[in-house]
Amino acid sequence: MIGYGKMGKTIEGLALKNGHEIVLKITANNLEDLNAQNLKKADVAIEFSRPDTAFSNIMQCFEVGLPVVCGTTAWLDQYDSVVQHCLEHQNAFFYASNFSIGVNIFFEINKRLARLMNRQPNYKVSVEEIHHIHKLDAPSGTAVTIAEDIIESLDDYQNYSLSTAETAATTLAITAKRIADTPGTHVVHYDSTIDSLEIKHAAKGRTGFAQGALMAAEWIIDKKGVFGMSDLLKLNQ
Repeated sequence: MIGYGKMGKTIEGLALKNGHEIVLKITANNLEDLNAQNLKKADVAIEFSRPDTAFSNIMQCFEVGLPVVCGTTAWLDQYDSVVQHCLEHQNAFFYASNFSIGVNIFFEINKRLARLMNRQPNYKVSVEEIHHIHKLDAPSGTAVTIAEDIIESLDDYQNYSLSTAETAATTLAITAKRIADTPGTHVVHYDSTIDSLEIKHAAKGRTGFAQGALMAAEWIIDKKGVFGMSDLLKLNQ
């Protein structure tokens, strides 16, 4: 486990329950333990750290040929470098902005709905996400995935941004709220003068995210390449 916050602890609990062993737990207090000798003891690394450390953590794992399952968001400006290195050196890398099975089914519904709504230009689309007050990035990685999938299908939108009074007509507005210990809620709104339509996913806790990450860790062992939840869940079949 690289990153041992609330999510890391939840994943650990499920892993132990499934008969797995956690051979290394990295926090801000023992970064010196993140070294080749310790990494070689593991079969797979689950990386839920911080945006400013994710890239270096992943590369350290690659140096010893350790598969990586990563759920850290807001570091994706370096994603292409990770993919290139992974493929060139025949490593294994699994990334998801959200490991919840329900959220990934929601992603597929969102794509389908966006394709349908591209034929209905009278609807204005927006995204709302709600997370706990300790969430580091805004908008969330999940909201960014949702927005990017919408933009890919809707001709009227070119980019996304956090909602402001000056949000351009061609910009998909995302509202990001931070409330108490909310594990994660995402809503896509389509609104017109006639009616409104929305799809929503609301997590009830961290278990769904942790379960998906553990499934990915079990699945990626002995594989080579770059993968995501669509591969694990066979959503494109």
